[in-house]
Amino acid sequence: MLNTKETIITQTKTWLKDVVIGHNFCPFAAKEYNRGSIYYYVAEGIAMEEHLQTIMKELNRLDEDTTIETTLIIFPVGLEEFENYLDLVDLAEVLVEEAGYEGIYQIASFHPLYQFEDSDENDAANYTNRSLYPMLHILREESITEAVENYPNTDKIPQRNIEYTRAKGLAFMKILREACMRSGN
Repeated sequence: MLNTKETIITQTKTWLKDVVIGHNFCPFAAKEYNRGSIYYYVAEGIAMEEHLQTIMKELNRLDEDTTIETTLIIFPVGLEEFENYLDLVDLAEVLVEEAGYEGIYQIASFHPLYQFEDSDENDAANYTNRSLYPMLHILREESITEAVENYPNTDKIPQRNIEYTRAKGLAFMKILREACMRSGN
């Protein structure tokens, strides 16, 4: 049985709160999570063209609604294969550029099978970007710049996350993510 949109959003919020914020993978996420300024959109389409239309729609939403700081587009079906998802990431980045949004919005990527280049699939460090569902995170560049200027050593965050997840271990990271999947059910 497929999860409902509400369940998918609840699970994603739990993952964001318990994993991303709870383990400080992104020190900037808590502020927006607590403010309620994250918009969650569950995509219904499965074709690449539908996904690109969704991305464009969400870029436009960010333009129109300044109360939304950032958007998570969740793709529960159609992008289960990591390579297909990476194709969408590439196309999304081209879309941002061609639509005139380069320097305004940035796209971050998360996927259940996320694997950093040159890493082993069982490297616990991959869990810093392993979400419950394939998703794209659209961020405002201006906010990224501000956060980087006001937070010390942002360049050390990725290495800290790698060391942290490896110290916790693969089994811990899997259990943590699986617990999030049970929320909302």
